[in-house]
Amino acid sequence: MSFTESAERQALRESVRQVARKFGVEYAVEHARRGQPMTELWQALGAAGFLGVNLPAEYGGGGAGIYELSLVLEEISAEGAPLIMMVVSPAIVGTVLARYGTPEQRTRWLPGIADGSTIVAFGITEPDAGSNSHNITTIAHQDGSDWILTGRKTFVTGVPNADAVLIVARVQHARTGRLRPAMFLLPRETPGFSYHPIEMDIIEPERQCQLFIDDVRLPAEALVGGHDAPLEALFAGLNPERIMGAATAAGTGRFAINKARRYLQERNVWGVPIGAHQGLAHPLAQCHIEIELSRLMLAKAATLYDEGDDKAAGEAANMAKYAAAEASIRALDQAIQCHGGNGLAADYGLAMLLGAARIARVAPVSREMILNFVAQHSLGLPKSY
Repeated sequence: MSFTESAERQALRESVRQVARKFGVEYAVEHARRGQPMTELWQALGAAGFLGVNLPAEYGGGGAGIYELSLVLEEISAEGAPLIMMVVSPAIVGTVLARYGTPEQRTRWLPGIADGSTIVAFGITEPDAGSNSHNITTIAHQDGSDWILTGRKTFVTGVPNADAVLIVARVQHARTGRLRPAMFLLPRETPGFSYHPIEMDIIEPERQCQLFIDDVRLPAEALVGGHDAPLEALFAGLNPERIMGAATAAGTGRFAINKARRYLQERNVWGVPIGAHQGLAHPLAQCHIEIELSRLMLAKAATLYDEGDDKAAGEAANMAKYAAAEASIRALDQAIQCHGGNGLAADYGLAMLLGAARIARVAPVSREMILNFVAQHSLGLPKSY
C-alpha cells in the first residue's frame, strides 16, 4: 500500500482547487444565507468533468472511482465551499444506476448526472422510520404496467433544484409475497408528488424537505433495475455516501485549520504572533493530527470500495465517516477559539460552517449507529437494537 497519491490524483486535486478558489467561503456563505444552491460552482465542476469522475466513461463519466470523486469533494470543502449534492447525485444515485440500472436508465440519466446538467435527490428517511429502514411505509403496487406510489419522506436534500428523486419504497415480491425494498426514479414535476422545505436553525445552501407522495403513477421503467434488481441495489450507494460524508468533513476540517493557522501567524498581541503560545498552538496541532488520521481512513475506505471489497469497505467507510466528523467539529471549534471574537464574525465564515459540520454527527448515519455497526461487525459483540 502506497501512502503517496499518484501523479494523476495529485493533478486532479490541484485542478479542483483552481476551480474552487474562484468561489471560496465568501461565495458559500452568501448562498447559504440566502438558502440558494451554489449553482455556479456546480456548473463549473460539471463543465470540467469533475462531477462524474466516478461514472462509466461510456455514459460521459471519467471512468475512475469513488476515491477520485471523494477527492473532488474534499478539495472544494477545503476551500470552504462543500457541495452536499455531490454526496447524493453522482455518488449515491450515480453508483446505484451504474451498478444496477437498466441499459435504458443508464442512457437516460447517467450522462446528465456526470456533467451536472441533471440532479437527482435521494429519498429514504421517513418520519417514523429514522435509521430503521425496515419500518419504511412508502408503498408501491402495480396497476397494469404502471406503479402507484404512496408515502412520506423527510430530510431529503436539494429537492427544489433536483430534476428527480430516487425514492426507496416497498413492493410485494412476486414469488414470496413479502414486502421488499425497491427504488423508483420519480421526476419532480410528476402529478401527486409535492415537497415542503423544513425550516432549519442552521444555514446551508441546500434545503431539507419533506416529501408527499400521494398515489403517484410511474411507468414500469421507473423501477430501478427492473423486476430482477437484487436487494443489494438499495445498499450500493451507502458506502459511497459514507465515504463522501467523510470527504466533506475532512475537507471542512482542513479549511478550518488553514484559516486558524494563518490567523495565528498574523495576529500579534503580546509582541509575538499568538501562534507562538502553546495554549493555541497545541490544540490546533492536535486537530491537524486528527484530521490527517481521518484522511488515512478515508483513503483506505475509498481504495477498498474501488477494489470491490464491499465488506471491508463498509467497515472502513463507517470508521472514516465517524473519525472525520468528530475531527472536523473539533477543528472548527478550535479555529473559532483561535480567532476570538472574530471567529463568530460573518466575515470569517467559521461559525456558519460549525453548524453545517455538526450535521455529520447525525447524517447520513448517526454516530451512534456507526458505533453499533463497529461493535457488532468489528468487535463481534451482540446486536444492541
